[in-house]
Amino acid sequence: MNKSVFKSLVLALGATILAVALIKYPQPSLEASIRGVNMWWEIVFPSLLPFFIISEMLISFGVVTFIGILLEPLMRPLFRVPGVGGFVWAMGMASGFPSGAKLTARFRKEKQLSKIEAERLVSFTNSSNPLFIFGAVSIGFFQNPTLGIVLAIAHYVGNFLVGIMMRFYGGKETVKEVKERNNHSIKQAFKELHRTRIKDQRPIGKMLGDAVLSSIETLLMIGGFIILFSVINKLLFVMNITGTLAYGFNYLLTVLHIPQDFSIPLIAGLFEITLGSQMTSGVHDTSLLFQAIITSFILAFSGLSVQAQTASILAQTDIRFMPFFIARIIHGFIASFITLIIWKPVYEKLVTKSTVTDTIPTMVQAQSDWFTQILHFLANIGPFITILSLMLYVTLYYKRTHT
Repeated sequence: MNKSVFKSLVLALGATILAVALIKYPQPSLEASIRGVNMWWEIVFPSLLPFFIISEMLISFGVVTFIGILLEPLMRPLFRVPGVGGFVWAMGMASGFPSGAKLTARFRKEKQLSKIEAERLVSFTNSSNPLFIFGAVSIGFFQNPTLGIVLAIAHYVGNFLVGIMMRFYGGKETVKEVKERNNHSIKQAFKELHRTRIKDQRPIGKMLGDAVLSSIETLLMIGGFIILFSVINKLLFVMNITGTLAYGFNYLLTVLHIPQDFSIPLIAGLFEITLGSQMTSGVHDTSLLFQAIITSFILAFSGLSVQAQTASILAQTDIRFMPFFIARIIHGFIASFITLIIWKPVYEKLVTKSTVTDTIPTMVQAQSDWFTQILHFLANIGPFITILSLMLYVTLYYKRTHT
């Protein structure tokens, strides 16, 4: 039996098992599906849509080209990617998964990135956004805003280190890379900005419509993956497959001197970061440090749900998924290690100061209130924004296909 036939059999068997499980466990599947839908239309859709639309407009107006030329001297030496990678990196951190993959694929299609450069870039520009780390995880799950500082440092510094490591992926520096590093100036940046805007001859109205359509199509795909993996995660638990896998993870956690109680939350986090982080926060009678380490790994690995979203976006180009997947594993271990290293000098120091002065508690409380207000706002108005945007999408799509 060759590899292709074996792969076909495995995929067919997996789809059949999933279909049978959905029929056998309809109630848990429905509950998981509703949970995924709520997460998508309350938080994911309204929080990502503005970033997607704005990024499309910035690219069309030539602003990203302008930024790329100015950031070339920074991005080339550090990560061996063009200056536009700085824009992708910033948007990836601000808006979260899978913005980095979407923008990287866009620049690859426009030939602004080589295949190797795109694989380097996508490996470290996909990250959780601050709203999720501070609002959902540290405040929502752990009720501990100070913990968010540790998780954020570990997550973003870990991604930076992954980018440094990936600069060595793909061979030595070429002559072209050296020339591009030295070819930068504000005057040149303005020229390229103007050239990019003139080259795109679409009217502003059509440009905005294209940005809306493209962004909503991507978010619909993201929503499908969120719902699918929410259901899969629940079915694995109901069918006791998660419990079976936990035995193998128990040995690994024992070797790492981490309590075995984290095996099931870790497995859940490998599929979906929100559920994994929530289950990790629910492990009692253990050190908060262990909870932080496991949560850092889950955030960095980002879950198969996010990775499937990324794979779907990258499949539209020639960018390979495997470098991204390996980078997520590396990021997971690096973020966990950073959490362990900075725990005493950062978290314990902040907690100690909070018992002496009111300055830290006041700052942290203000931060907690701010993120909580954002989450409540999105939960209340998010569904309205989602429905309104979908109605706009249907209207624009109808006009495009009937004119």
